This record gives sequence, structure tokens and C-alpha cells, in this order.
Amino acid sequence: MRQLSMTNWICYAVGYVFITTGIVKLTVGQFKVIFSSLGLPYPDSFLYLVAIVEIVCGTLIISRLYMKRATAILIFIILAAIYLTKLPILASQGILMFAYEARLDIVMLILLLLLWQRSGGKTLL
Repeated sequence: MRQLSMTNWICYAVGYVFITTGIVKLTVGQFKVIFSSLGLPYPDSFLYLVAIVEIVCGTLIISRLYMKRATAILIFIILAAIYLTKLPILASQGILMFAYEARLDIVMLILLLLLWQRSGGKTLL
């Protein structure tokens, strides 16, 4: 049996998280309320855009295609998510609750940065 590299495992895990998150955002109505509460213009459009981008980029990462671009886009999305949804927790509830609520976001950010650093593969240009 062929052993998979650590990078492959990270690609599968990151891709899985973003694909499932994107699908849930498209199918669970509660996310419309969440996006509306963030103060973004056109929250429904942002919701669909983010969900589709997460699904597409997650699929590209699993496929090991356009890794540099896909990870860069997802890094931007995760940083925006931390800024919009987790930093208010830090300000209102403290560091412990922030650390708890942001744990998946921070782990995904670290994994995305590792993939971005190691990425090669096909590029658009």
C-alpha cells in the first residue's frame, strides 16, 4: 500500500472542511441571518459568493490544482471571518472565549499557510 505524504493529508482535510462548509452555507437558512448581522452590503450575495468560492477552492485544493491561488483566496476568507466574527468576541468576552470560538479558524489558517508555502502545481499564468 502506498503511503500518502503529509501534504496530501493536509490537502484532503482542508478541502473537506471548505467543501462541507460551503455546502452547509448554501443549504442551511440560518447563515442568511448570520451574514445579515455582519453589516456587509448585500449579505445574501456575499453568502452565495463565499459559499461557492469555498466549494470551488476546496475542490481545487483536493485536486492539487491552482494551489497558490486557491489557498490565497481561502486565506483572505478565513482572515475576514476572524475579523468579522471572532474579534468582537475578543473585545466583549475576553481571550479565553476568543481562543475557543476561533480554534477551527486558526487551525485552518495555519494549514492554509502551510499549503500556500509548499504549493506548486498548475497555475493560470
